[in-house]
Amino acid sequence: MKKSFNFIGLALRGLAMGIAEVIPGVSGGTIAFITGIYEQLINTIKAISPKLLTTFKEDGVAGVWEEINGTFLASLLVGMATGIVFGVLVVSYLLESYPPVIWGFFFGLIIASAIYIGRQIGTWTIKETLGLVIGIVVAYVITTIAPAEGSESLVAVFFAGAIAISALILPGISGSFILLLMGMYSYIITDTLKGVLKTFAFDKIVTMTVFALGCLTGLMTISRLLSWTFKHYKNTTLAVLTGFIIGSLNKIWPWRIPTDWLRDSTGQIIMEDGFPKKVITESNVLPNAYEMTTGEPSFAIIAIVCVAIGFVSVFIMERLGQQNKMA
Repeated sequence: MKKSFNFIGLALRGLAMGIAEVIPGVSGGTIAFITGIYEQLINTIKAISPKLLTTFKEDGVAGVWEEINGTFLASLLVGMATGIVFGVLVVSYLLESYPPVIWGFFFGLIIASAIYIGRQIGTWTIKETLGLVIGIVVAYVITTIAPAEGSESLVAVFFAGAIAISALILPGISGSFILLLMGMYSYIITDTLKGVLKTFAFDKIVTMTVFALGCLTGLMTISRLLSWTFKHYKNTTLAVLTGFIIGSLNKIWPWRIPTDWLRDSTGQIIMEDGFPKKVITESNVLPNAYEMTTGEPSFAIIAIVCVAIGFVSVFIMERLGQQNKMA
């Protein structure tokens, strides 16, 4: 029963992480942190290396499974795969139909996440304060960068995966948003991933395989870096991560209006089905300005309620994290 509970608990954490990774501006790493599995996740990913070949020769599959914390990893991956599919097919639809409401929930979640992670810092010194400021500035600047024009080459897809996957274990930085900045979000998430889920087209499967290899390479690299910083500079690392989360709030303000769209080489806005294909820059506004500019309802009261729900949900996940540590 205990093993079954642990599997379900980890799978639910993975589900939340998977959904978060599909949404530009929200990080799966944040979910991992507030549910109490962050350092375990980093150390598990770090264990995936060529050294596993030696382990396999000496101890077989059982040795490899133990080395990579297989039960933990498998439970999390099952939940993440489910969350990604749910996010692509359901959450993306809700974001298109009721954006202020969904962004309100995540805005509350991210505020509470910053508070939660900041509370983990044992002592605040000049190093932690400087780390916090640097994290805020870096994340904020990233949210204001205009997206580049992406490439559909497999080399570009590989590097997009290697860079974007860093957000899986960096709270406050969204992998989907990194893809958006690189100009790869539409191609990877909207065209390729949805294509694989709906048609299983061979060319799209190849593209997603290359993207996955890039993700694996990126994970193996950054997990080692974070493992080292947590070991030697834990408080400073936590302060920087808290700053990342605070700085990312600019990107997920519930009421935003487009200020520019994706353009072709001649400067013309790229259209799709009579509408601009992709927004590349936005401006944060108040609910009434949102309604006046877009002609869409602001859902102000509902969005504010969702901010509160998102805020409270962090402390519910924190409780789950404490139970996980006690299990």
